[in-house]
Amino acid sequence: MPDLTSRRAVPERLPHRRQLLVLAICCMSLLIVSLDNTALNVALPAMRRDLGASVSGMQWTIDAYTLVLASLLMLAGSTADRIGRRKVFVTGLVVFALGSLLCSLAPSLEALVAFRAVQAVGGSMLNPVAMSIITNTFTEPAARARAIGVWGGVVGVSMAAGPLVGGLLVESVGWRSIFWVNLPVALAALLLTLRYVPESRAPRPRRPDPVGQLLVAALLASLTYAIIESDPLFAGIAAVALAGLLRYEPRRRDPLIDLRFFRSAPFGGATVIAVCAFAALGGFLFLNTLYLQDVRGLSALHAGLYMLPMAGMTLVFAPLSGRLTGARGPRVPLLLAGTGMAAGPLLFAAFEAETSDPLLFAGYVVFGIGFGLVNAPITNTAVSGMPRAQAGVASAVASTSRQVGQTLGVAVIGAVLAAGAGSVPDPETFVAAARPAYWIITGCGLAVLAVGALTSGPWARRTAERTARRLGSEEGAEGLRTGTRAS
Repeated sequence: MPDLTSRRAVPERLPHRRQLLVLAICCMSLLIVSLDNTALNVALPAMRRDLGASVSGMQWTIDAYTLVLASLLMLAGSTADRIGRRKVFVTGLVVFALGSLLCSLAPSLEALVAFRAVQAVGGSMLNPVAMSIITNTFTEPAARARAIGVWGGVVGVSMAAGPLVGGLLVESVGWRSIFWVNLPVALAALLLTLRYVPESRAPRPRRPDPVGQLLVAALLASLTYAIIESDPLFAGIAAVALAGLLRYEPRRRDPLIDLRFFRSAPFGGATVIAVCAFAALGGFLFLNTLYLQDVRGLSALHAGLYMLPMAGMTLVFAPLSGRLTGARGPRVPLLLAGTGMAAGPLLFAAFEAETSDPLLFAGYVVFGIGFGLVNAPITNTAVSGMPRAQAGVASAVASTSRQVGQTLGVAVIGAVLAAGAGSVPDPETFVAAARPAYWIITGCGLAVLAVGALTSGPWARRTAERTARRLGSEEGAEGLRTGTRAS
């Protein structure tokens, strides 16, 4: 008797034009999530003045979002695989729009932080689920890599548009209007999703893992709090939660985090690279936003214009990275990405690029190139070779790694800056206090380079093939072998 459940769970291959439309709809969700973050960075000084917040307060407006997002991404991915990806995606759009509306009405810093958490609940249902939809729509490895390159290019669009849109809105209307931008885009994406995106789910639903979810949330929340507030008690709680996670998850039949994925060196490497790359991005944006406005005295709009070279390079190189990954594999873009992401902050750490506009812009350009190159290979590596039935979980791990990286980047860099310049940085001490922070960001770039080199060679690909076979993904193993021959 034919398996009608499996036939309903995985849709037939869509026509090419319909595939492109699905990709565009998924990219709309990434645009509002990424645009919200980049525009918010430019608005931090205005929000700090309006709400009377310190550096740690500004950290929490960013980290409350990324922390909740990171905690829930894997739950959202596995839930989407179980009950339906379109259903979860639609719910995420509604909740994200509601959270955006509440943020625009926040009367205090505490309320804003809470409403940012509501936003994050919706955001957790968007990016990993959208990537899962893309993975199940573009089943051919090279086409998938190109689609992921377009997906990464949207990050560049948000980086380019975010500072400009944010700066313009802050100066003309106020920082609250930044959250209004999300509403029409979310509404359009919602209507298009209901009309054009087919439902899909895993043939064998995964069971919920509430204990694993609780341990992940406890680990990330306590670690972030320990860094921002310098509290050793919460560092201990984070260590206990990590130990519990490593002990409990392998015993589960359907764990929240399938640790077998990490037997694949490329998958494990992609996770580490994502953490390092987005920690560098979060810290770099945080430092430069405060520097340009608080030290140089630029307006929000002019600060956005100053950072445009970085955003423009990301916009240009993200789709190029997707095509390069599809044609040659992830190694070359990863090595170039690590080089750029180390060289850019090195100009600030060793040569005081802040004091010279040519060096400042050179640092922005080089860092933007590196960041533009890094997204496609890590995303493609994270989902390649994994069973499509677990695409939501695999892509959620990659998305979680990004958010964890950004959370830790803002937390660590903000803590280093506050240690050197106080809770409200003084223009005279800011540059010196930022120097150690730039060395940390440079180290993150070097880690991208080293881990990329280690986990993209022949040995690493063999571990990925073995892992794909162990997970029952003969299709994934064959895709990896095809990718190996292409590169």
